[in-house]
Amino acid sequence: MQNKITELFKIQYPIIQAGMIWASGWRLASAVSNAGGLGIIGAGSMYPEVLREHIQKCQHATHKPFGVNVPMLYPDLKELMEIIVEMGVKIVFTSAGNPKTWTSYFKEKGITVVHVVSSLKFALKSQEAGVDAIVAEGFEAGGHNGRDETTTLTLIPSVKEKVTIPIIAAGGIATGRAMLAAMILGADGVQVGSRFVASREASSHEAFKQKVVEASEGDTHLTLKELAPVRLIKNKFYNDVQAAYARGASIEELKEVLGRARAKRGMFEGDMEEGELEIGQVSALIHDIKPAAQIVVDMMREFEEAKKIVSNL
Repeated sequence: MQNKITELFKIQYPIIQAGMIWASGWRLASAVSNAGGLGIIGAGSMYPEVLREHIQKCQHATHKPFGVNVPMLYPDLKELMEIIVEMGVKIVFTSAGNPKTWTSYFKEKGITVVHVVSSLKFALKSQEAGVDAIVAEGFEAGGHNGRDETTTLTLIPSVKEKVTIPIIAAGGIATGRAMLAAMILGADGVQVGSRFVASREASSHEAFKQKVVEASEGDTHLTLKELAPVRLIKNKFYNDVQAAYARGASIEELKEVLGRARAKRGMFEGDMEEGELEIGQVSALIHDIKPAAQIVVDMMREFEEAKKIVSNL
């Protein structure tokens, strides 16, 4: 399959694995890349030397393109960026920050840059900053999210109407049918997070993977907008957050409830009650834990089957 995204990244299928914290290590990234998609190492949960190790291992595990996702929120940011360049990574996804900050730095070194946005406003700012493509992420997505709660169904066509660079749709996409729908709306490819969390190669804790598989409609909620909007599976920690809102907690009090390393505690260490469990609404459609390669195969099969159905309407 050839289009703007497969040509940009030199991959077989326009399926990009999201760089989820505590899930997207070298095993998952290399498995997705070897299957024909674009694997992404999630640097958001990694110290600089840990990132270096994951890049090295990914380079040994695949000869196909892969990238690194870097949320621009961390104190070691400059060192992370220098390691990415030093290690010869050719594709970088940035998020949670101003795309102007690092885009020119990477472009000067021949690196393809993609920025993640949740609104048309920031899509236009990213295009102006010179990125090669954008990920337009609807509020159905897991993890950190947009404050405006714009759905993927609305976001993709509004961005497509104004932006000329390639668009990757994200948020609520876990099947080939959803992939086709996103591309009909104007996307050139899709970024998939939650479905790859429930993969054998994801580095997240097995208890968290099982929690994703067990999730039903309504089991996730977007909260903590005052800090950084995040979609969570409802558990004791989530209930503590809601109780804080109910008593009119200040931002400082919310920070105290959140504490430190809450996401690691839940998604990586397996504390299903006190941990922060980030996942998308589409978790309600995920019913098993599969190899990452099988996820790619299944998505492409569903995509082709859905195209045939649509062509007969």
